[in-house]
Amino acid sequence: MITLKKVQTKKDLKTFVTFPFTLYKDSEYWVPPIISDEMATLTKGKNPALEHADAQLFLAYKNKTVVGRVAAVVNWTEVNEQQIKKMRFGWFDVIDDYAVSEMLLNKVIEIGKSHNLEYIEGPVGFSNLDKNGALTEGFNHIGTMATWYNHPYYIAHFEKFGLETEKEYIESKFDFRTVPVERFKRVNSLITKRYNLKPLSFTNSKDIIPHLDAMFELFNNSYSKLSTFVPISNKQQEYLKKKFISFINPEYIKFVFDKNNKMIAFAIVLPSFSKALQEAKGKLFPFGFLKLLKAKKNSKTALFYLIGVEPHYQNKGVTAIIFEEFHKSLSKNGIHTCIRLPELADNYASHQIWKDFNCEIIKRRKTFKKTI
Repeated sequence: MITLKKVQTKKDLKTFVTFPFTLYKDSEYWVPPIISDEMATLTKGKNPALEHADAQLFLAYKNKTVVGRVAAVVNWTEVNEQQIKKMRFGWFDVIDDYAVSEMLLNKVIEIGKSHNLEYIEGPVGFSNLDKNGALTEGFNHIGTMATWYNHPYYIAHFEKFGLETEKEYIESKFDFRTVPVERFKRVNSLITKRYNLKPLSFTNSKDIIPHLDAMFELFNNSYSKLSTFVPISNKQQEYLKKKFISFINPEYIKFVFDKNNKMIAFAIVLPSFSKALQEAKGKLFPFGFLKLLKAKKNSKTALFYLIGVEPHYQNKGVTAIIFEEFHKSLSKNGIHTCIRLPELADNYASHQIWKDFNCEIIKRRKTFKKTI
């Protein structure tokens, strides 16, 4: 018999967060989160995203053993201000038993109907900057700290339940050593002179902090037309600053300013922490933080996390400035592989940015939708 239990205590929450450690214990591709960070992400009062969203967490049990989990999320900014009547679900993990998936997803629908919402969609997080999408191709590639991993049978469960594809994302990689840097140098020289632009790079994290508010403002501005967009509040920005600044190698964040010192482009690259997170097994202490610190300094794989360009400057070659700056930093640190984290498959403007990089698509993921 399968039963559902709503997460209500800290002990329940830890059970919710650690269930995937059992489910994927034999997987060489699953990348675990830091348990304490994941618990904070899902705790009201710690994650400001929950000031504008309700999240109900559920565990599925069979014979007193956890066999599944799901987070049912209503983002009230999305529902009330954007008039998108979406019931979100995420943090979905389950054994290969369709009856468990069915019970978890029916609970999401029940909550969605109680709020008069029109459809469910998932797996998604609270906003654009959370993980989203279930892996549909590329199960034999190691995951990242910025993405969810799942077993292939999840997709069969979703389809049997009547969920249909809503959005598709692609992830790709390229060999950094084959990047046509001379072409970017030529374009960079032309663009910086034509528009009187200047790049800014860093060697110390504390020097980045004064520019982060402008970066988030530009993020909201440059991503606002995407179908997945939900604005990032000021409190969320402060939370994200504290959460991610320790993971960022200061050399891997780049800004571009115009002649009036207004930020018109930014890019964030992360060192790959995948192997270090696997070795840490969800714990920072006693040795996990040392493994992450080593990866931050020595990883030879870099993840292109975010690129944002002021709409007025899009399609004007500004990314050439960013790529030349990254070439200097990544070359110095011996990077050989670059991963582009999930991008909407129909975001053709973004794909054009990468047309000269000989990118190989290594993963596809989708969110799924059902009218309720």
